[in-house]
Amino acid sequence: MKKEFIDLSHTIEEGIITYKGLPAPIICDYLSREDSRNHYEKGTEFHIGKIEMVSNTGTYVDVPFHRYENGKDLSEVTVHKFAGLEGVVVSVIEHVKEIDETFFHDIQVSGKAVLVHTGWDKHWNTDQYFENHPYLTEGAAKYLVEHKAALVGIDSHNIDDTSGTSRPVHTSLLGAEIPIAEHLCNLEELGNHEFSFYAVPPKIKNFGTFPVRAFAEITK
Repeated sequence: MKKEFIDLSHTIEEGIITYKGLPAPIICDYLSREDSRNHYEKGTEFHIGKIEMVSNTGTYVDVPFHRYENGKDLSEVTVHKFAGLEGVVVSVIEHVKEIDETFFHDIQVSGKAVLVHTGWDKHWNTDQYFENHPYLTEGAAKYLVEHKAALVGIDSHNIDDTSGTSRPVHTSLLGAEIPIAEHLCNLEELGNHEFSFYAVPPKIKNFGTFPVRAFAEITK
């Protein structure tokens, strides 16, 4: 069997804005190659980078601590919640803004990473990305909880409607300990393939969100 991997992550780079109002990452040298030459024998050099960023940067996952003070943080959620998940793509008709539970009625979501493909990732790194983006409704979130989805992801600015102050989708999914993956991309490349989904964050205490290298593994 031949394995194929499809990268579903945006690139994190200096100055990129993931969420309006949050700062962009600052990427620089902690130890430059030039400076490192003073520490090693001739011809030997290293680079140590430094990054300053908020946890909601690039493509990332949310776990219960992001929403709930006593919810599990990144160090407490086990790897099997993020890795090797059987995946399914739910493609939403273009220009649909509110994605309700009816989009999931004919799909087996139990135990799966449910990835919602809206095509909104084409607006990444533009002002349009933040405005009138597609999102799941509260009813959709409750349906996915009731039908025991393993993880829910979207290639949009937010899985919730950001025009108001409530966040019912985060509340429902994270309350049920279902991780969320936001700012995915390239979901159209998955087509009708069977695939496994991976989006593993580092083990960080008292963090509920962190960037991931999300990808799909397709076996042909």
